[in-house]
Amino acid sequence: MNKAHTAQEAPCEIRMGQVGLAQLRLRTKRVDAIQAELQARHAAAPQLFERAPVCLDLASIDEAVSVDELRALVEVIRGAGFLPVGLMQSEARAESLAQALDLPLFAQWRAQPKPALGALLKDISPPGRSAPPKVEPPPPAPVATSTSTSAANSSAPIHAQIQHQPVRSGQRLYARSRDLIVMAPVGAGAEVIADGCVHVYGSLRGRAVAGARGETTARVFCQEFNAELVSIAGVFRVFETVPPDLAGKPVQAWLDGEELHFARLGA
Repeated sequence: MNKAHTAQEAPCEIRMGQVGLAQLRLRTKRVDAIQAELQARHAAAPQLFERAPVCLDLASIDEAVSVDELRALVEVIRGAGFLPVGLMQSEARAESLAQALDLPLFAQWRAQPKPALGALLKDISPPGRSAPPKVEPPPPAPVATSTSTSAANSSAPIHAQIQHQPVRSGQRLYARSRDLIVMAPVGAGAEVIADGCVHVYGSLRGRAVAGARGETTARVFCQEFNAELVSIAGVFRVFETVPPDLAGKPVQAWLDGEELHFARLGA
């Protein structure tokens, strides 16, 4: 063993990277209502949301939230199977509340403000709730996909990122400021992410995230649809809530306002 080399290695390392984090937008301080809703959401997709980390957004609560009230909310969210890991910097008292509960404060990074994740799984219908929205024919796809502001203002063309190898379980692939084209299968437990559109010319069994930085015109296209989760600009649905006749078919997904829609390609 090279002792000189070993001595120079640090015992730990800090890196800044992409971490998937759901935002839970609270609209009430009623712990019973929050508990019932989250338990229903968790029951709709337990394999996806068991011990899922969430960041709390208090901006939609009309009244001021006290430290004790927030502490009670955090406990009931934990009891429903989720893990609160911080607060969004969305209202004046967020910093003092975060300090009181020893939680980190996250800055809002989305390019276009809108309800984060549709108030956490807005489009997921838990057992006993209404069925997913009816699929309608999609509007014409845009000729060119917008990406980040910096990319749009650049004079140099932004080429899509192309992946020729399969994306296997546990792998995460991210195309910054561009589209992502995958010429192979995306396995269950894998994640493909793009600031623009996501194209999968094979089976999509993992998670597909388009418009990762808030681009609402981004779309997801795949040759064989079996995705665990599809997200566009923060609004998402899991496979269990998508019409069953789309399973295994060529599918595209697009965002219309706050609703995520799916339809067969070529239909």
